[in-house]
Amino acid sequence: MLVAISLGAMALAGCSGNSEPEGGKAGKTTVTLWHPMTELTGEAMEEVVKAFEVKHPEIKVNPVYIAQQGEGKNEKLLAAVAGGNPPDVAYFDRFEVATWAAQGSLTDLTEFAKKDGIGEGQFYPFAWEESNYDGKLYAMPTTTDARLVFYNKDHFKEVGLDPEKPPTTIKELEHAADLLMKKDGRRFQRIGFIPWYGQGWFYGWGWSFGGEFTDAEGKVTANDPKNVEALAWMADYAKKYNIEDIASFTDSQGTTTMDPFFTGQLSIQVSGPWTVSQAKKFNPDLNYGVFAIPTPSGDNHTTWSGGWATVMPKGSKNQEAAWEFMKFFSGEEGQEIFSRISGDFSINDKVNEKLGYKEDPVFKEFIGLLPVSHARPVMPQGSLYWNELATAVDNATRGNGTPKDLLDTVTANVTKALGK
Repeated sequence: MLVAISLGAMALAGCSGNSEPEGGKAGKTTVTLWHPMTELTGEAMEEVVKAFEVKHPEIKVNPVYIAQQGEGKNEKLLAAVAGGNPPDVAYFDRFEVATWAAQGSLTDLTEFAKKDGIGEGQFYPFAWEESNYDGKLYAMPTTTDARLVFYNKDHFKEVGLDPEKPPTTIKELEHAADLLMKKDGRRFQRIGFIPWYGQGWFYGWGWSFGGEFTDAEGKVTANDPKNVEALAWMADYAKKYNIEDIASFTDSQGTTTMDPFFTGQLSIQVSGPWTVSQAKKFNPDLNYGVFAIPTPSGDNHTTWSGGWATVMPKGSKNQEAAWEFMKFFSGEEGQEIFSRISGDFSINDKVNEKLGYKEDPVFKEFIGLLPVSHARPVMPQGSLYWNELATAVDNATRGNGTPKDLLDTVTANVTKALGK
């Protein structure tokens, strides 16, 4: 593995941009920024960079698009760190901070923040918590979000459902999904709902069923009885509508302009606030609404929040300049620029209020759930936990094992990894 990483690092030597040192071209310091952002978030990133360079003419930021292959799979950055040629700043999923910090791949930012008076009071508590590991700061939070269920109001009217009274219970959700389905043989012309599609990750369903993923002592509890109940429901849903037929539908779908929710081929989906900006751009006439993720009882609704952050990989060559950019991005000006374009919520409550999110008919529903929102467990094996849960869902929906056995395996695997 080390040989493979080292070889990858050599191959990537050119990708890191070979940052200009202090006193480089035209007296400027060049900060190389790796990010996986595209579409609206890519545009937002470009505008943040432009605004920063106006404020700091002595620093040039060189954004480099580096694709990530999914949650917990950022091999290119790991290879660059291992090879001693990392970018100065990297942008990646905040819940991975603990994993990277534990393996010594990130620069400790504690003293930088202390020097500039930056602390937890400037961010949502869970965003700051995810950015710290073992009492030290390793990331600067930039965005947050939440998950709600988006639904097509015109589809609801078409099948006799009241578009102003969306489902609150799991049974009501199942009923709506059944009415909305349109199928010709094994081919779906329209799907009402797919629990695991889009942002329908298992964390959300586990919490909505009343489960927990760690206990008070930090022990892994993937096999919490309520989590088992949630996975059993997903497996039954897959069996009812034939998982292979559903897979054929999802495999043929596109993104953005060809997203099935925007094209009318999917009536209900779990998603985040970015969908609002996407809808305005790709289908401005879409008549939709949002509602909280249903629960078995119809009350105690919750959600979960993630978000992104900037980090300074171990070996960053222009740390002072890199920190200036990270500080700007997480500050009010950078946050306002990025959030306005991307549609993501800021990790600064003042910015969300300034942008009108608390009055917006859709965004206010997200903001209203943030006080009861969950965050994924902060642990060195957070990426492994995520991937193990995703595998359990895939196996359960395909009938490869019982929900209880699958979640027992997740618990055992993550617990074992944490003990190493």
